[in-house]
Amino acid sequence: MECVFGLVGDGFALVAADTSAVHSILVHKSNEDKVMILDSHKLLGASGEAGDRVQFTEYIQKNVHLYEFRNGIPLTTAATANFTRGELALALRKNPYFVNILLAGYDKNIGPSLYYIDYIATLHKVDKGAFGYGSYFTLSMMDRHYKSGMSLEEAIDLVDKCIIEIRSRLVVAPPNFVIKIVDKDGAREYAWRESIKDAGVSAA
Repeated sequence: MECVFGLVGDGFALVAADTSAVHSILVHKSNEDKVMILDSHKLLGASGEAGDRVQFTEYIQKNVHLYEFRNGIPLTTAATANFTRGELALALRKNPYFVNILLAGYDKNIGPSLYYIDYIATLHKVDKGAFGYGSYFTLSMMDRHYKSGMSLEEAIDLVDKCIIEIRSRLVVAPPNFVIKIVDKDGAREYAWRESIKDAGVSAA
């Protein structure tokens, strides 16, 4: 029951995701970070099969770093989105990745941006987006409450509304969420919303 969603505000972009690692009827952990910091000014939130999600997002991260090392300049957010879309499209003809991505970034002289990339290599630049079962609730909440140029406080309030809606309406709702933002000062973790903490296994 994965939930990844994001939005663009006034001078920043934000991505939030659940932190549950689940297989079948089992919850393996409740602190799995599904929002990767790609580089200093980019975030990549991903949902999908755990193996595909981890392998593909790490592959994109390392290639973004490789480009910067080779050329001395980082990829823009748009270029990173198009590279990611191209790799998904190439894999689609060979060995597809079942992974959906929200890519957020901040570029000098351009500002914040958010890109929606799904597992069949559809790419759109959006102001708000969501993947997973939680999207049934978060998209409707964002349609109702999102407005262009939101302040960070307004955006976090909307994220909290989305999380409350997911927890109250989704039949198997993930308990914990991580929120990350990217702005002119860089990409960073903003907050966690936790209702369950992982307990250590006591020695027998």
